[in-house]
Amino acid sequence: MYRIIDAHTHIFPAPLAEKASKSIGDFYDVAMSYPASVEQLLAAEKEINAERMVVCSSAVTPKQVSSINDFISAECQKHPEFIGLGAMHPDYADYEAELDRIVALGLHGVKFHPDFQKFAIDDPKYFDVFRAIAKRGLPVLFHTGDKRYHYSSPDQLTTLMRAVPDMVAIGAHFGGYSEWEEAFRQPKNPQVFYDTSSALFELNRDLALRMIERFGIDQFMFGTDFPMWKPVEEIQRFLSLGLSESENQALFYDNCCRLYNLKPRGVEPHKLKSE
Repeated sequence: MYRIIDAHTHIFPAPLAEKASKSIGDFYDVAMSYPASVEQLLAAEKEINAERMVVCSSAVTPKQVSSINDFISAECQKHPEFIGLGAMHPDYADYEAELDRIVALGLHGVKFHPDFQKFAIDDPKYFDVFRAIAKRGLPVLFHTGDKRYHYSSPDQLTTLMRAVPDMVAIGAHFGGYSEWEEAFRQPKNPQVFYDTSSALFELNRDLALRMIERFGIDQFMFGTDFPMWKPVEEIQRFLSLGLSESENQALFYDNCCRLYNLKPRGVEPHKLKSE
């Protein structure tokens, strides 16, 4: 029996959900599993009995930042199972004020997708933005890695962390979508977490286990990357790693609670349908 938090999901307003999902699918040449709506997320997560979901959306342009943050905050108010992350664009003019608003809205971190936003995370001109985020104690979820681009590689995340050592980062997709060997070679850093989203469909099981052993079980979290994949299938891919029950529980729930300073909700743990 496991308590489950999905540490990586995306939502969009209902009128945009289907178009946004198609756009993401076209970018990755992947058939998307769902429209990226709140209703579809809740239905999909119910199939794995997830208690909570980290929800976010990427600001492709600076002008989208404030409206996305308003949307994510409003949905978190409606759905207490949501753990909201704010959006930020590195070229947003008054990032200090918007980061203060992200904190005031009760959001738990900040999301960047450098490949969509077309900026290199190791570009020194953006270091002050990340220093401002770190000063506020907000973890940063990065889409990380893509061998087609050079915006968010594992090496670039390491360079950024050396420049902003107080920041807490989550390197999504086992630290480097399609660049897992490079992710494995990075130095250990207790400020860097990882999620399992959009990785286990292709990542070699042996390499996945070696990464978990190298960086530590406490640095990993289960995530599905909804709407890209079906949570019920991602659960099975994750369980096929063959970790112990205590290790599974750490990735499913405990590490996410610790990272985002969450109090466990007063509900009983759920039994996976596969158990």
